[in-house]
Amino acid sequence: MTQAEALTILKTGANVYLTGEPGSGKTYTINEFIAWLRASGIEPSVTAATGIAATHVAGMTLHAWSGIGVSTALSAAEVDHIAGKEHIARRIQKAKVLIIEEISMLSATTFQMADAVCREVRRVDEPFGGITVVLVGDFFQLPPVSRNSDAAFAYGSSTWRELNPITCYLTEQYRQDDSEFLGVLSAMREGRVAKPHRELLMTRHTDTAALPPDAPKLFSHNADVDRINADELAKLPGLPRRFLMTSKGKDSLVAGLVRGCLSPEILELKKGAAVMFTKNSPQGKFVNGTLGVVYEFDAGGMPIIETRGGIRITAEPMEWQLEEQGKVRASISQLPLRLSYAMTVHKSQGMSMDAAIIDLSRAFEYGQGYVALSRVRRLSGVHLTGINERAFLVHPEILEKDHEFRAASDAAQEAFRAISEKEVIEMQKKFVKAMGGAWVEKAGRGKEKSASWKLETALPGRLAETLETVRNTPSLADAAKARRLAVSTIVKHLEELASIGKLTRADFAHLLPATDASEEIHEALAASQDERLSPVFHALQNRYSFETIRLVRLTRV
Repeated sequence: MTQAEALTILKTGANVYLTGEPGSGKTYTINEFIAWLRASGIEPSVTAATGIAATHVAGMTLHAWSGIGVSTALSAAEVDHIAGKEHIARRIQKAKVLIIEEISMLSATTFQMADAVCREVRRVDEPFGGITVVLVGDFFQLPPVSRNSDAAFAYGSSTWRELNPITCYLTEQYRQDDSEFLGVLSAMREGRVAKPHRELLMTRHTDTAALPPDAPKLFSHNADVDRINADELAKLPGLPRRFLMTSKGKDSLVAGLVRGCLSPEILELKKGAAVMFTKNSPQGKFVNGTLGVVYEFDAGGMPIIETRGGIRITAEPMEWQLEEQGKVRASISQLPLRLSYAMTVHKSQGMSMDAAIIDLSRAFEYGQGYVALSRVRRLSGVHLTGINERAFLVHPEILEKDHEFRAASDAAQEAFRAISEKEVIEMQKKFVKAMGGAWVEKAGRGKEKSASWKLETALPGRLAETLETVRNTPSLADAAKARRLAVSTIVKHLEELASIGKLTRADFAHLLPATDASEEIHEALAASQDERLSPVFHALQNRYSFETIRLVRLTRV
């Protein structure tokens, strides 16, 4: 399912489980939905299973929002006590749409406790007291943190069964643009990691002396992270400059923001320190995960960061906020930076990185290896220093459940395709009205990707949009940027078009490399007896990208 299709379903007000592989755009899609709700005068309640995830969406943890706190079980009397708290009751009564991020890290017990409090407050015996609920996450990633190692996933609860959310499984890839690397990640996700996958990963095993100096290190344990960051900063000459976090709001709410913030309360920097941005720039200058080094400090004492792309950016304090019902309840301010020598796999979840040094020799949790590796955009950016067999494993229960989620998403996709655009818009209008909002008509709505179901689904659907974009852009990179897709996804769309006879050489001839390069690639393809592209890539001495090779291969079809 595409982002636009999922957004169309979300706008009807259905209870939804939004999922997909890392890099498929779950957070982007939910942020688009939130923006649409607010434009319609509907303020959603945005929560997450963990503090880190909550800071990404300017919300609070579900534990704090529902008042259950750190409880591991609630009696009827305790539910009644929480529901009797004025600020909790007021918050839940006002709620119209409840969004829960990182649902994979929420146990069934916690999910049910929050549900019980909502039912009690609203006096409605329906899931979450009748609030529209949107669940976001990927169960292949890190599982619930619980004292009970056998803690059930949220989907195993009676609340989930009653909620019966429509599954929207995003299938396009926006982070990784390396087809062979995607093959490894897919194999891990499907529980079919074989010798070739292990061998390909081990080509990225890097000796300590050859590790890139400015790439972050990912570890499974906190102790390794703290030690390495402190040691590496101490090696640089001079005294560190200290930047202190400031805060506004109630202490308990501020504490939650601080726990979830990737920037530390006290940030110490020196010239030459390797750093990572921890927030997205509103101006698009950097994103959460952009790497660089402290080039120097400006006249005001702010660090000037030189990114790996050679761009120099003056880092200035930014805010992390906790919003509720459209009001900022608490905020913290700090430079959107952290030392990037090392971080835990847990804290890396949700980030995109150009490169990372990954030590999975002590991986102990299902999904740790998958999460760590899937943070990186290309295999060439992975630098492995150690890996154990546990790192290849995802939770066996999820392997079977994933087939159900995919099938449910396909069924929802087909069901909505059978509904006319006019009927879908009427459903959306009714939802907005029921929530007390106002429907906003937009000029040229039929031309907007997010508003038109038919644009995405009329055969050949999303492929038609890619084909039109490719015909009118000068390069693959430009086409990918215009479509907000990875380059590899653009090529995949072209391959799909070719397979159904809807692609001609004239459509993409302008994207092909020079004649001599194309001929060299053709010769390597002809000489290869292997269906995989890796032998061709290496035979060409890594001088052409996988996407370029795939593009040239299309001229043979």
